[in-house]
Amino acid sequence: MIAIIDYGMGNLHSVSKAVERLGYEAVVTADPAVIAAADGAILPGVGAFGDAMDNLRETKLDEATKAYAASGKPLIGICLGMQLLFTQSEEHGVNEGLNLLPGKVIRFQGDYKVPHMGWNKLNFLQDSPLFKGLEEGHVYFVHSYHAKPEVASDLLATTDYHQQVTAIVGRGNVYGMQFHPEKSSELGIKLLGNFLALTGSPVVQR
Repeated sequence: MIAIIDYGMGNLHSVSKAVERLGYEAVVTADPAVIAAADGAILPGVGAFGDAMDNLRETKLDEATKAYAASGKPLIGICLGMQLLFTQSEEHGVNEGLNLLPGKVIRFQGDYKVPHMGWNKLNFLQDSPLFKGLEEGHVYFVHSYHAKPEVASDLLATTDYHQQVTAIVGRGNVYGMQFHPEKSSELGIKLLGNFLALTGSPVVQR
């Protein structure tokens, strides 16, 4: 079973449907016990970093998410959920994150369109089980802030948007995707499928 963590700010329906289309059981939940028992967990997110962290803390899901990461089972953050994995964000003032990955989330700065919205090509930087059987291709981004990992080995893939932009991160069992894999056509779904395969969760249907 795959737990989709519900703290009130996620694209829960589209993510759960994508997981189910890939053949896995998906449960949208705010129950720490259900999350702890899951084979894999997804932290989605849409909205502002500070509001999301407030919601996570108020529901104790920040601690549940950290405990899940510490368990060694696969965890992935999607879009804002990826940003929440980092130490802090400068969105609407300094806000502390989950600190599962060292680094900061900063706003795009420059004479170009913000938010970064649309299809951009991924650049794979190193081997990862997420990339098994895949070639670099385009995925769908919507974001005004981007993560700057402190540790180079945490950066698995980038995209180019007037600079090198963090697209996929990973350390041990903790992963993150800045884009929306469930909205990114075949490549996005295959990336999500490779993550789900890491969970060892039984495929219930095809």
